[in-house]
Formats: sequence, structure tokens, C-alpha cells
Amino acid sequence: MEPLSLLSTRKKNTATKLTRSSKLFKTIIKAIQEKKGENIVSLDLRKIHEAVSDFFIICEASNPQQLRAIGESIEEEVKKNCDEVAYKHEGYQALQWVLIDYVNIVVHVMLPEPRKFYQLEEMWSDAQREEHAD
Repeated sequence: MEPLSLLSTRKKNTATKLTRSSKLFKTIIKAIQEKKGENIVSLDLRKIHEAVSDFFIICEASNPQQLRAIGESIEEEVKKNCDEVAYKHEGYQALQWVLIDYVNIVVHVMLPEPRKFYQLEEMWSDAQREEHAD
């Protein structure tokens, strides 16, 4: 997996104002839920100056196969329903943590151990947090 510093090399699309009710946001959450992703959390980063996106969406998969299925489902559903492709995705080789970057929304699909280790929710604790039913 490439360093996450790659995220800082591109700029947010400020022309598109996203909210939790935006079609892209809802499509991602629904795709995760359909593949039984667990512990789904969104972090609203819009008020954090250093943030590289408007939202992080974080979820867990119980095994590498489910991790791949969730990631692929997100990309397929977003392409089909929103006509958008990811700016970048990574992690499909190691299958520990798949990152899908839609510029204003960055999705993190993680196995439980990497999620505990990296503690993204704690790192971005200033962000408004919302849990989404599994």
C-alpha cells in the first residue's frame, strides 16, 4: 500500500458541496450495508482545516474476502448510481485496509486489527461522528 501522504497531493473539489444527504454519501453507506459491513462510522471533516476531504467513511469487514466484496460493491454502486469513478483506490492486494478516494469522500474498509491499530476515529476526534446501522 502506498503512503497515505498521497492524499495530500490532490485538492478537494470545493465546487461540490457535500452533506450526509448527498447521493454519493448515501450510495457508499448503502453499498457497505448491503455487503454486511460492520461498525460503519462517518466523520464530518468539513470544519477541520487540515483535512484532505469533507468526509471519511470507515467500516469493518470480518475477513479479507468480505473486505474485497465491500470495496468492489462501493465502486460498482457509485459508478452505476452516481456516474463517478474513484480518484484512487488501494489495498486490494494486501486486503487488510482498502482505501477508496472520491476526493470529497474517502472510504476506509478495514479488518478489525488494522482498525484498532490505526484508530482513525481517534486521530480525527475533532470531527463530528455519526454511526450508521449495520
